Amino acid sequence: MKNIHVIKTEEEYKNALARIEKLMEISNPTQAQEDDLELLGVLVADYEDKHYPIDLPDPIEAIKFRMDQEGLTRKDLIKYIGSASKVSEVLNHKLPLSLSMMRALNEGLGIPAEVLLQKPGNELPPCVHTIDKYPFNEMFKLDYFAYFFTGTLNEAKTRAEELLEHFFAHFTRGEQIFCKKTEHVDFSADALSAWKCHIHHLLDSKELTKFSRDALDDKFFDRVARLSFYSEGPKLVEELLNSYGIHFVIQKHLSRTYLDGAAFMLPNGAPVVALTLRYDRVDNFWFTLLHELAHLKYHVSDASIGYFDDFDGQTRHSENANEQQANHQAEEALIPDEVWQKEKKALLHGRDIAKLEKFARNYLVAPAVVAGRIRWEKQNFTLYTECLGHVKDMFR
Repeated sequence: MKNIHVIKTEEEYKNALARIEKLMEISNPTQAQEDDLELLGVLVADYEDKHYPIDLPDPIEAIKFRMDQEGLTRKDLIKYIGSASKVSEVLNHKLPLSLSMMRALNEGLGIPAEVLLQKPGNELPPCVHTIDKYPFNEMFKLDYFAYFFTGTLNEAKTRAEELLEHFFAHFTRGEQIFCKKTEHVDFSADALSAWKCHIHHLLDSKELTKFSRDALDDKFFDRVARLSFYSEGPKLVEELLNSYGIHFVIQKHLSRTYLDGAAFMLPNGAPVVALTLRYDRVDNFWFTLLHELAHLKYHVSDASIGYFDDFDGQTRHSENANEQQANHQAEEALIPDEVWQKEKKALLHGRDIAKLEKFARNYLVAPAVVAGRIRWEKQNFTLYTECLGHVKDMFR
């Protein structure tokens, strides 16, 4: 092992190769010579790895080579790549390999992951998000991927795993508290996480004034409720809530979420109230808004907790104490109980739109809110349907 050391220069590399050649010519080498040969081989290999790296073969050429080895046709690749057209596009370098394709080719044809990824020494990452877990088509149509992907739906589905991985990157689900008024056996927590994550993306770069929970006093709730008196009131909500440091979002629900409204915090501590307008009625808009604001006031303490409410369109019953508190706060803000008790006998007797509208004017509340309260008190949801109004068109 005399004068054998780590190879640092090209000259030392050439000298090492010459010594290896001489040692290999010895017909009966001693143990010391065999040790020298082995050590020189390791040092030369290390130098070559650093200075003469061998490029990984092109993944498409690797696929074609394996096809030749095993006598495979393009038709045989469909089970790995997805369809005859995709096979053609991949082999002609017109469609990049997706992670799902890579996994199938790695497992089915034994093509090394580092060749498919074009990253020496790398392995394929575990599959976390599969397309079947989410309402993917809906997410695409609602622009969930628009901020980083501009292709077609078919192209998105081909690369679904990568898109979902990018979409959910850095997203923490947190504890999701559901106010379930009805039992939905097909409810999807994954779809709800996607809905919440999309809101995170929408608000990611929007900065508001610092939020103070102490500012959510009775005066604040009354101020929000009185906006209901104005026909354009729903459009004024965002500006008002933003001035208190609260994000306000209207975002359509995803299927299998059965969601009306939510209250939660972003990772930076900024609170969010989001409505879906699943039931497009003016009374439902104001009750849900104030209900979620009550959750912010009393129950959402940090980004680990979120409230996601399903009112099933009509009922507001709940055995949960927090939900009862939010219900009470919303009802008290819209029509204080003291006021309601004075007027409800006349309002609940018969059917008098003029009387309903007069009450609404006197107490600066939307007629739809009064109609909704009457319907709820009488448990008759066929009453005053003409007074309920709509909200969605304001947010198109």
